[in-house]
Amino acid sequence: MDKSAKKDRSFRLSLIDATSHERLWSLRFTRTAFIIAAVSTVVIVVVGLFSIIAYTPIRTFIPGYPDAHSRRQAVQNALRIDSLQTRILQWELYTENLRRVVAGEEPIQLDSLFTSGNGSASVSDASFLALRDSLLRADVNAEEQFEVGAAPRRNLPIEALSFFTPVKGVVSKPFDRALHPWIDVTAPAGTMVMSALDGTVLYTGWDQESGYVLALQHSGDIVSIYQNIEKMLRKKGETVKAGTPIGVLASSSSLTKGDHLHFELWYEGAAVDPAQYIKF
Repeated sequence: MDKSAKKDRSFRLSLIDATSHERLWSLRFTRTAFIIAAVSTVVIVVVGLFSIIAYTPIRTFIPGYPDAHSRRQAVQNALRIDSLQTRILQWELYTENLRRVVAGEEPIQLDSLFTSGNGSASVSDASFLALRDSLLRADVNAEEQFEVGAAPRRNLPIEALSFFTPVKGVVSKPFDRALHPWIDVTAPAGTMVMSALDGTVLYTGWDQESGYVLALQHSGDIVSIYQNIEKMLRKKGETVKAGTPIGVLASSSSLTKGDHLHFELWYEGAAVDPAQYIKF
């Protein structure tokens, strides 16, 4: 038998009853047909498994494969990160403005740095780099320019001072050193805002979204800041006593919900939690 005959010879696969020797099923095939059938079967199985895994929810059972919830969570986290970056930049600009005011320098005009549509920053590279550099060395060092009183007095630590409550209300949003370095105190619009300590009006300004802003310099390297004020009762450079009315609380702004006082307390150049020293 030559090679071509061996190559084309056929085979038979039979199923026979062991007792009666009756042929139940028989299949004839050649070597070429067997190879083609085997390859086709493997291809069909692979394509079928790929289709099931790629186009059905079964793929979510694969370890490490992100499901719809994971992808949605990733998108939400990306949005939160973007929002936090914007808030951090706003806070850095606010801190830089406070440093400039205390140092007697011209404050940055926030209206030119933030767009009114989405609140995103539009700071030039040079201004931003200068801002970042100055924030590393931010220090409240203008006590001599805004001295509370001519007579010498002993500066007590902040823990030993007795603060007057600026407004009676409920702290609706507590202090957070990284994201919210102030507190929001809910109170009806029109409520008188009082000075927390004896001091001198350090800064007065107005913001389209937050109303009037007033900063008081106190002894002991303490600065208090009052925001969301509708009407100012004091001018820059005036001396005030603790409990003296300094402004009238405004109604809620476009960025806030509910009437409240935005209140900050700074000690030795760092923001501290006012709720630790004042009972609201």
